[in-house]
Amino acid sequence: MGRGKIEIKRIENATNRQVTFSKRRGGLLKKANELAVLCDARVGVVIFSSTGRMFEYSSPASSLRDLIEQYQNATNSQFEEINHDQQIFVEMTRMRNEMEKLDGAIRRYTGDDLSSLSLADLNNIEQQLEFSVAKARARKHQLLNQQLDNLRRKEHILEDQNSFLCRMISENQHGSDRKMAVMPPVLSMLTPAFPATPYYTGEESSSTALQLTSPQLQLHAAEAAGFRLQPTQPNLQDPACSSLHAGRGLHL
Repeated sequence: MGRGKIEIKRIENATNRQVTFSKRRGGLLKKANELAVLCDARVGVVIFSSTGRMFEYSSPASSLRDLIEQYQNATNSQFEEINHDQQIFVEMTRMRNEMEKLDGAIRRYTGDDLSSLSLADLNNIEQQLEFSVAKARARKHQLLNQQLDNLRRKEHILEDQNSFLCRMISENQHGSDRKMAVMPPVLSMLTPAFPATPYYTGEESSSTALQLTSPQLQLHAAEAAGFRLQPTQPNLQDPACSSLHAGRGLHL
């Protein structure tokens, strides 16, 4: 069975189209080379892909430029030379006209240069301005709502912080009150009870007065009264004590 006839139409699938282009391009260039070699013909092929990539082939005995010149001589036709200066001038003229149109449209939207417009043009400008104003107002309201939401969030945060600070201050105040309520009994427990200091009134006996004085004062008071206090330890420097100890064989 032979191959079925393929319908010649554009391949919709991009991958299949690229694969088919590569295969058929190779086959076409191969056939052109065979034709040039077998028949001694001058063959030139130029191919541009859908992406703009160029592929070319010329027979071995000639170049593609020579083939183009031979084609022009044979058909008595010349390719138009590209004048870059003229092309730049045309492009500048087109851009100048476009800028004038845009400038006129801007002046009309700002309310200037309306005398040359018809009623239909004025209605069109009015509708466009109303549409633009509606969009500007919608955007303005959106921004205002966002700002209000941000302010509400900040307000809630500040309220929470204020409540926390008030609660902390209240707790500290209650703690201070409890400490002050417990402090007086503790101070009374820690305060030592000192006995009352006796005072000499003159009606008490002389012995009581002597007891309240220092030992030196007591000694002078006893001597003044005709009494002599005998120390508990003998005074070795006393002559009586010295003779006593000498009789017992003690030597100083």
